Parts: sequence; structure tokens; C-alpha cells
Amino acid sequence: MDAEHGSVFEVECPCCRARIWVDGATGGIVKSEKAARKKESLDELLLKEKRKTDGFATKFEATADLEKKKRELAKEKFAKALGRIGDDEPEKSRNED
Repeated sequence: MDAEHGSVFEVECPCCRARIWVDGATGGIVKSEKAARKKESLDELLLKEKRKTDGFATKFEATADLEKKKRELAKEKFAKALGRIGDDEPEKSRNED
């Protein structure tokens, strides 16, 4: 509590470590302060970027493989359906005669 502001409470966020000071009487925010960010070295930042770009390449390859499999499956189904149509045609022409 702060004698200057009456009853002011300091609250810290457990997730981001930001702090706010709340006036107990009015419930208004008196002051807010963002948490200090951890300074990262250049090597850490480069390593993080490399991991991110490697992840993109892996995801792209997986997506390309999935699309290739879907295309092959569609071709198989199309050929199978076309084969059924081809098998049905001679029977229809025999029945018409």
C-alpha cells in the first residue's frame, strides 16, 4: 500500500510478468509497467531463425507429398470409374440390338 495514493495494490501477471497498480477505492489503474524482456544474444536469434526456416522446409515437403498422394488417389479413382463405364457400354449396345 502506498500512503500517497491511499490504498494502492500492486498486481503482477503470472504469465507475462507485467505489473499494474490498482487504486483500491476506485478500482482504476494508477500505473502499468511491462515486464523486462530477456535480452537474447545474436547467436540465439540466428539459431531460432534457422529452426524456423528448417521447419518451413519440412512442412512444405510434407504438404507436397500429401498433394502427390491425393493426386495419385484421384487418378486411380478416375481410372476405375472410367473402366466401369467402359465395361458397361458393350452391354448397353448389345441390349439395343
